[in-house]
Amino acid sequence: MNFDLDLKQFWYNLPEERIAKHPLENRSDSQLLLFTEGGDIKKDVFKNLDHHLSPKSTLFFNNTRVIPARLHLYKETGAHIEVFLLEPYAPTTDVASAMLVEDRCIWKCMVGNYKKWKDDQVICLDIGDNITLKAQIFDRGNQHIQFSWNGHSAFVDVLQKAGKIPLPPYIKRELNDSDKERYQTVYSRQRGAVAAPTAGLHFDDHVLQKLTEKQIKTSYLTLHVSAGTFQPIKVDDVVEHPMHHEQVEITKENVESILKSDQIISVGTTSMRTLESLYWYGVDLIKDQQKLFDVKKLRPYQSEGPLPSKKEVCQAILHYMEEENLDKIGGSTEIFILPGYPFKICDGLITNFHLPGSTLILLVAAFIGEDWKKVYDYALKEDLRFLSYGDSSLLMRKIP
Repeated sequence: MNFDLDLKQFWYNLPEERIAKHPLENRSDSQLLLFTEGGDIKKDVFKNLDHHLSPKSTLFFNNTRVIPARLHLYKETGAHIEVFLLEPYAPTTDVASAMLVEDRCIWKCMVGNYKKWKDDQVICLDIGDNITLKAQIFDRGNQHIQFSWNGHSAFVDVLQKAGKIPLPPYIKRELNDSDKERYQTVYSRQRGAVAAPTAGLHFDDHVLQKLTEKQIKTSYLTLHVSAGTFQPIKVDDVVEHPMHHEQVEITKENVESILKSDQIISVGTTSMRTLESLYWYGVDLIKDQQKLFDVKKLRPYQSEGPLPSKKEVCQAILHYMEEENLDKIGGSTEIFILPGYPFKICDGLITNFHLPGSTLILLVAAFIGEDWKKVYDYALKEDLRFLSYGDSSLLMRKIP
């Protein structure tokens, strides 16, 4: 595929006052922009989502849960060191397993005031219950920080006491108590994300119940959102942007749900990235017997010749899982969904309104083409709220 993408084409003016700094009191009171390919744009309220979906639909949710990944440490001199956990390094690189480690672990981090932290200096933090968390530099160049603690608690329990939920950098205010619950989806289960899958923040128990009553099916997969989701594109050649890799987990039930569904709607860009990555994993499984789930950035644009159908891919994955007696498959993806991407799984997308010139805008433009500009013009004109705590949209492509 010949890429010829000018980032300026994916830019729009986002006034600061349009960025939602706080969530609404009730999740499902958010506005919902409705777009169907070839149709008009209109809006409703998110609590009426079921009115706009067919019983033939299956919604795929990302059930990751945000961890308190931001740590505020203080040297004996009083100097503030801020540590933001990115991904585990040792004794395991698997996020779910890393949450359960006891005694010590090493994570790749972003560190504020890094120069003031000497290589041999241990910073201690008393977190209560007679537990002390110790942090020291393990590998300065790679920003690997070693954590150790007494009491034989799991690392996730230590983080619950020591850490804070990391709000996105564009929400320029202090964390408050309500964020601990509101920056999680009501269906979050698998701990390991450092950012929320924000399209899901609009769902509450009442909305989920109405989906069930209308016989709209649901399926829950996992992608642990990384901080790379906020990384701006800083290169002229968009393709050279270093995409973040994120850990995914797909269950047998997910694959079976894809096979049974007439219309697949991803709740959020993270669910879409997972579903589309699953397709390319299946292609490699069929063609090369590649059993490792590791989808590289430009994998979708490197195929030649006819590609297998969605059905063939899912059947191959299920056959492999049955042979290996697997209920789920774990792996990673750094898939880059750009305009021109050939969507293989997703027919619809529920998503918030994203930063101009971001990888997420590119994904939306890939999904609905040039109409993304009409959608965002409408959202600005109609005073919809933008970014993580903002309003929502349902974007539907016509099924051939």
